[in-house]
Amino acid sequence: MIGLGTIVNVGTVLIGTTIGILLKNGLPKRFEKTVMQGLGLTTCFIGIGGTLSEVLTIQDGEIGTRHTMLLILCLALGAVIGEALNIEQRLEDFGAFCQSHFAAKGDSRFVEGFVTASLLFCVGAMAIVGALNDGLNGDPTMLIAKAILDGVASILFAASLGKGVYLSIVPIFFYQGGITLMARFIRPWLTDVLIGQMSCVGSVLIFAISLNLIFNSKLRVGNLLPAIFLPVLFFFLAQFFPTLGTL
Repeated sequence: MIGLGTIVNVGTVLIGTTIGILLKNGLPKRFEKTVMQGLGLTTCFIGIGGTLSEVLTIQDGEIGTRHTMLLILCLALGAVIGEALNIEQRLEDFGAFCQSHFAAKGDSRFVEGFVTASLLFCVGAMAIVGALNDGLNGDPTMLIAKAILDGVASILFAASLGKGVYLSIVPIFFYQGGITLMARFIRPWLTDVLIGQMSCVGSVLIFAISLNLIFNSKLRVGNLLPAIFLPVLFFFLAQFFPTLGTL
């Protein structure tokens, strides 16, 4: 069944968030910072590992790099597009709208919970590759594995940030579901290299999210989201300008 992985993912986040909210009532405030930093460290490891697996090469005992210029171009151009569209602010506005209608008074971290969880659950390599596998091959295995991880993460997020994490199911559904549907139409043009490049950019964004979690900083990761899909643009341009294929 096409799209099964996304449906399971939505379900595990709903269940995990519910468990996290129940735990929140009995979780001392002093635990929250440590829980968020622990989740941040885990996220950092995932982001670095995913990036290095695509960027580093080992040939004849020599360590080299690949796709570095493409990565720089995608992040720079993606930032321009994201800032022009003001994606992160729109996410925050949507979260604030839902907060005003559904959140309890005094739930000051509703928007933070929604934005942080949405970005982490959507920008990763597993979200991209898993959704593509689901659409191309009807294989939801990777998305189901991601669903389990997201379920655990949503427990931790909800225990610290509250009910805003529930709302992350909306971008999960449309983002992963959209990639799955898109994959059905662009199947003839997708290559393993292209998928790897998209995953690499996504892994860099995961690392950026980890910095926000660990140091309570404010990198506008939402405005970098277009960068994930720019390797597709460079891939098609390379058909007419072969030099771009060497980036």
